Amino acid sequence: MASILVVCTGNICRSPLAEGFLRRALEERFGQAAPDVASAGTIGWEGSAAVAESIEAAAERNTDIRSHAARRLEPEQIIPASLILGMTTEHRDSVAAMVPQAADRAFSLKEMVRILDDLPPVGPAESPIEAITNRVAQAAAHRRDGFTGNPHDEDIVDPLGMPAETFRAVAWEIDTLCADLVRGLFGEASSVGATMSEEEAGR
Repeated sequence: MASILVVCTGNICRSPLAEGFLRRALEERFGQAAPDVASAGTIGWEGSAAVAESIEAAAERNTDIRSHAARRLEPEQIIPASLILGMTTEHRDSVAAMVPQAADRAFSLKEMVRILDDLPPVGPAESPIEAITNRVAQAAAHRRDGFTGNPHDEDIVDPLGMPAETFRAVAWEIDTLCADLVRGLFGEASSVGATMSEEEAGR
């Protein structure tokens, strides 16, 4: 089961991009020790490939999502995930409605990045999974304490049916957010040793 689950609606445009970009960023950071990433859709078009525009936009950003196959969101995917990221607040809320005990692990991608930006620096952790668990707990507590970020800008635009330029803009935004997310979860790349040993990172 995936440690990080990305959620959108059909699981054919935004969430495949986020899954691909986040997986690439984690693998660049941790190699074989990178946490697993998966995606699903609240009305996922089971087995469908990512749309051509998303595939092309991902390829332009050095990410291959041609093998993507859409999945419908199910509790069995949510329960074991350490972090669930919706492309919108509606997706986040759908996760919490489906599995209420996962509410503190569910965020919109933009929301999580903004919360992490507002938290103190990353502390030491034994592994990437422990680092995620610690930061998610801190983020959930910060949200409960009243952090609101920018509630008027927490959603990533759905590009389905839009021109290729829109897909490129959405891909750029998601890629940027995924890079910011990794920094927020684990600290700057130069400080990997603060969260785990180089030997562990290379496993």
